[in-house]
Amino acid sequence: MRSARALLLALALRVCALDSETPSAGCTFEEDDDLNQCEYSQGEDDDFGWELVRSYMMPHLTADLPHGSYLMVNASQHAAGQRAHLLFQALSENDTHCLQFSYFMYSRDGHSPGTLSAYVRVMGGPVGSAVWNASGSHGRQWHQAELAVSLFWPSEYQVLFEAVISSERRGYLGLDDILLLNYPCSKAPHFSRLGDVEVNAGQNATFQCVAAGKAAEAERFLMQRQSGEVVPAASVKHISHRRFLATFQLDEVSKGEQDLYRCVTQSSRGSGVSNFAELIVKEPPTPIAPPQLLRAGSTYLIIQLNTNSIIGDGPIVRKEIEYRMTSGPWSEVHAVNMQTYKLWHLDPDTEYEISVLLTRPGEGGTGKPGPPLISRTKCAEPMRAPKGLAFSEIQSRQLTLQWEPLGYNLTRCHTYSVSLCYRYLVGSGLNQTFRECAKMERNANRYTIKNLLPYRNIHVKLILSNPEGRKEGKEVTFQTDEDVPGGIASESLTFTPLEDMIFLKWEEPVEPNGLITQYEISYQSIESSDPAVNVPGPRRTVSKLRNETYHVFSNLHPGTTYLFSVRARTGKGFGQTALTEITTNISAPTFDYGDMPSPLGESESTITVLLRPAQGRGAPISTYQVIVEEDRPKRIKRELGGQECFPVPLTFDDAMSRGSVHYFGAELPASSLTEAKPFTVGDNQTYSGYWNPPLEPKKAYLIYFQAMSNLKGETRLNCIRIARKAACKESKRPLEVSQHSEEMGLILGICAGGLVVLIILLGAIIVVIRKGKPVNMTKATINYRHEKTHMMSAIDRSFTDQSTLQEDERLGLSFMDTHNYSNRGDQRSSVVNESSSLLGGSPRRQCGRKGSPYHTGQLHPAVRVADLLQHINQMKTAEGYGFKQEYESFFEGWDASKKKDKTKGRQDHVSTYDRHRVKLHPLLGDPNSDYINANYIDGYHRSNHFIATQGPKQEMVYDFWRMVWQEHCSSIVMITKLVEVGRVKCSKYWPDDSEMYGDIKITLVKSEMLAEYAVRTFALERRGYSARHEVKQFHFTSWPEHGVPYHATGLLAFIRRVKASTPPDAGPIVIHCSAGTGRTGCYIVLDVMLDMAECEGVVDIYNCVKTLCSRRINMIQTEEQYIFIHDAILEACLCGETSIPASEFKPTYKEMVRIEPQSNSSQLREEFQTLNSVTPHLDVEECSIALLPRNRERNRSMDVLPPDRCLPFLISVDGDSNNYINAALTDSYTKSAAFIVTLHPLQNTTTDFWRLVYDYGCTSIVMLNQLNQSNSAWPCLQYWPEPGLQHYGPMEVEYVSGAADEDIVSRLFRVQNITRLQEGHLMVRHFQYLRWSAYRDTPDSKKSFLHLLAQVERWQKESGDGRTVVHCLNGGGRSGTYCASTMILEMIKCHNMADIFYAAKTLRNYKPNMVETLEQYHFCYDIALEYLESLETR
Repeated sequence: MRSARALLLALALRVCALDSETPSAGCTFEEDDDLNQCEYSQGEDDDFGWELVRSYMMPHLTADLPHGSYLMVNASQHAAGQRAHLLFQALSENDTHCLQFSYFMYSRDGHSPGTLSAYVRVMGGPVGSAVWNASGSHGRQWHQAELAVSLFWPSEYQVLFEAVISSERRGYLGLDDILLLNYPCSKAPHFSRLGDVEVNAGQNATFQCVAAGKAAEAERFLMQRQSGEVVPAASVKHISHRRFLATFQLDEVSKGEQDLYRCVTQSSRGSGVSNFAELIVKEPPTPIAPPQLLRAGSTYLIIQLNTNSIIGDGPIVRKEIEYRMTSGPWSEVHAVNMQTYKLWHLDPDTEYEISVLLTRPGEGGTGKPGPPLISRTKCAEPMRAPKGLAFSEIQSRQLTLQWEPLGYNLTRCHTYSVSLCYRYLVGSGLNQTFRECAKMERNANRYTIKNLLPYRNIHVKLILSNPEGRKEGKEVTFQTDEDVPGGIASESLTFTPLEDMIFLKWEEPVEPNGLITQYEISYQSIESSDPAVNVPGPRRTVSKLRNETYHVFSNLHPGTTYLFSVRARTGKGFGQTALTEITTNISAPTFDYGDMPSPLGESESTITVLLRPAQGRGAPISTYQVIVEEDRPKRIKRELGGQECFPVPLTFDDAMSRGSVHYFGAELPASSLTEAKPFTVGDNQTYSGYWNPPLEPKKAYLIYFQAMSNLKGETRLNCIRIARKAACKESKRPLEVSQHSEEMGLILGICAGGLVVLIILLGAIIVVIRKGKPVNMTKATINYRHEKTHMMSAIDRSFTDQSTLQEDERLGLSFMDTHNYSNRGDQRSSVVNESSSLLGGSPRRQCGRKGSPYHTGQLHPAVRVADLLQHINQMKTAEGYGFKQEYESFFEGWDASKKKDKTKGRQDHVSTYDRHRVKLHPLLGDPNSDYINANYIDGYHRSNHFIATQGPKQEMVYDFWRMVWQEHCSSIVMITKLVEVGRVKCSKYWPDDSEMYGDIKITLVKSEMLAEYAVRTFALERRGYSARHEVKQFHFTSWPEHGVPYHATGLLAFIRRVKASTPPDAGPIVIHCSAGTGRTGCYIVLDVMLDMAECEGVVDIYNCVKTLCSRRINMIQTEEQYIFIHDAILEACLCGETSIPASEFKPTYKEMVRIEPQSNSSQLREEFQTLNSVTPHLDVEECSIALLPRNRERNRSMDVLPPDRCLPFLISVDGDSNNYINAALTDSYTKSAAFIVTLHPLQNTTTDFWRLVYDYGCTSIVMLNQLNQSNSAWPCLQYWPEPGLQHYGPMEVEYVSGAADEDIVSRLFRVQNITRLQEGHLMVRHFQYLRWSAYRDTPDSKKSFLHLLAQVERWQKESGDGRTVVHCLNGGGRSGTYCASTMILEMIKCHNMADIFYAAKTLRNYKPNMVETLEQYHFCYDIALEYLESLETR
């Protein structure tokens, strides 16, 4: 009963509501409604119809359905996807209205029974897309929705409901109370009228839908196309509380998108639907035909638009012309208001593409360009002739010219030509002109004129032509380079021969081909009648200035034919040679007698003389003659060697008959006198028809010896007086015999004594040579003849002054007297030839200058140079007294004196040193400003030659330069680095440019950096002084931070450089290290002892050090320094001075390679033996790292190991690999550690090799051996990629490029460490030298080896001068030869000298097997000579 009452109440309320709304149309489906009047109908094209349900007529109605009357679809009775349509009547309303309906969607299990949709069809058109839909189970209740359709009369629309069965097929869908209300919807918004939109194709179309009403939160805004497509809203904007704007945009619409569109809102409560508005798409217009060309010029085109026919939509509101070059990216557009148009300012001879553009109203109304007109302008006259005519290369017979590139703006036509016209004078009198024009290739701006004449003015101009005209450039004059001159005409050579001179004259070449700068005349003996003359002889050269066309050649050999070659030189070199042969006249023979010798014997009627062979000059000796001339009183005596000889032979009888005072006593054939022989004048014998009568005792005679040469009818003779026999007043034969015997005894004694001395001297020399060659005899270090003469005179004095001594005592005393220079005084004589020097380069000084403070002590006498090696060995190995005890003796008594009286001892100490202290001139107002920690030290026979001082501290720099200025010092020797072991040793007291120190301005003028030292040249100026001083600072940088240098080679060279560079009249040499003691003392002792060894042949190191310590404390600080001084002096004496000036290299070299017949050796061979004797031998301790077990497999041979001190330890990490590689860092001449010498990489060391290259910044690799993979014992495998990229451990090596010639293969690699990519890459060039054959000690060609050296040097300069890795099979002989050759070339370039011995010795100090063989050492000399000769020909 209760439920029935509730149902009746609900129905009553519903009826009341319906009565109050009064719908204008619709259907409630109640039982009292006339369904025929309900204005709906079932669809005809659906799958089934809606079912009308009236619950009061269905007693068994399922509980799932509500009570009442309505239309229903049972989903379970239909298949999934089947549809049922319900069509509402067509509506055409005049005012705002609302279509309201109720719907029911329920399934007991919550599944969706299907989808309920509402469609609005306009004017019977297509249904389109649904404007509203709902799906799912909405509960067992009715829901109400509204459709706000904004369509008004005369338009009509029809609403269609559609039910679609879901796949679950469960539940029910129902419709009820479909009512048309005459007021706005409350649940769906109403749209204002939507207007049509017109756009041009390709533009964006925008629809703006304005809606009024209350929108739900989940409201969706859509635009529906009549064909069914749905466009979501671009944006929704609320205008007011119940008014909002939805904007829809269609991008770049096309003609196919022209259609009807409407706005729709959707929510579960209903939908709003606008009217359909049309989207109108217009196509922009395009001409059908291209424009027409009316006329063309060089800079314009006149065209007709031709726009009568178009494609697209009008109206046309604007016309434009678009044109561009057919090959250009740009285009221009001009507006046109006429049917013809003229395009101005166009480029000549250019093809243009011209189109017409048409525009209709609206954005994007411009259509595509019409078909193009392609037309070309005419050419124009060239703007001007080409400019910038200049040479890029000038040679003697060709000229390469270049000019500015010819751009179109210059030619103004693509069809053009360039002609290069030139002229120059020809003919013997330069009175003819050669003219020619050459047509250039297109786009060429470079041309080479060939077959020109050298050193001529070439007048050149360029002509530019095109079809419209031509432009001619200005004429430019160039001069061809010089060439080697033509040959000198042989007929112009005139000469006058003399005995030992030839006068030669010549004329300038007919074709000088430039400015003659020099004439070179070479001559060489090619034939001689004198057997003493070696033919062919050495070739000699004379140079003459350009204005000197003659020369007198002297010191020639008589009777010798010389081949003369004369050639002229320009800046390009020498020309062809003119040859002629000239023979000198023969000359008179010469004798080797000196002063008139004593006769060998004499009696009353005879005199025995010594006949010595004469030397023929130009012709052999044909005859000897002995002439006897009576020495009459008041006779005009002949002078020895005079020109008046005895050309007419006279026998004794002829002389008597003619009354002649002379006669020929003998004529001897030349073959009978091949060596000195005694001859008795007056022996009553006949010689070749000439009687030799006995001499008359009572007459005095002059004995002459005459030699005669005869050749080709030309006779020359010479005579010399060889004896005088006095007249005998009375006969005393026994006395004569006694005197004769005594004289002979004296002579024999002198000879015997001399022989003993010579034997002793030779024995000493042999001992020294066997111990290491202390003095280089082959370079004339000892003037043997000078010494022998001096010794013989000393022996002679000993016979006269020491006659009471025994013979042995006399000989010993005379020998000691010869070498005891300290007691000789003014009679001191040098053992050393003045042309040589142990020091080299220093001016020769008198060795007997007084004032030397270094006196030989009795307990520590001086040591002879010849005994120095033995002395040092004894001192090093002695157990009782050696270097240790000798060094400690310098300090004996110091402590005792201090204990006696410390104050007094200190005062004596101060006064002793103060006496030799350098005192500065006090500064004005500061009497204490005279102090500086510096002492005068004597040199060898030169007082106060040195100033020993400490390295200036910052506050003492001004005082230091005051001292240098005051003492007029020209040399400063610095033997310390600025910082050592982390401590400042010396302040940098010099500027890098220019700086004031007090009132002294120091300017760095020049800086020269070498491997072991640096030389800086400063200019000193002082305020108030007009003088300007030049001071050189010699900075030795190779003294190690601990101990002494490993070898003295570099320090000795440094000392020689200082000596050679210090003027003789300069002030003291300033020497400093840090404290001005140990290293400073070593330098001074070495300097003094080298002079003493040179002048006296002895060294007195002990007393020199003793004297130095009396001038300045601790001058030798350690025993190690004391021993080093001995070793350095020994090395200097053994090696001597070996540098050769470049100007003297060629003759010196020829002398060095000459084989001495007696020794069957050469100076060069002996120098190499000296090198071997002074090469240090490595001990096991020195190669300890290479000998470690883990490193053995990284050595090719255990015989060739690098010392620990030279090892380049690897830095890059490669797994567990260690940091050892068999390599050594070595110096070049100019750079420290410039080379890394190593062996060819083994299979297990290739990665280490590339680590080495990268870690040490090596930019060059020089490979001096060949690849050999077949040799299992010594394999040499390829260790680089070619081509491509390869990894060796962490190292990435990439082949970049390569080049090759017959001598060298050059490869460029990019090397980087892939674990340290931030460090960048390293460019490395690999030079593989091909001209060093296997099993040869030297390269096949010197020229190719110089080519290799030049290529490496050039790359080093380009790449930043990194290190160079040099390797051969074992890193020895070949690598050393390369490094030595590089050093030699650096010496020549830096100092114009070569020192092969120094280069090899320096390298062997690092690795003893460098420059391994005599052939390689000889090759180093050859390379120096080849390089010097190449400089002459440049």
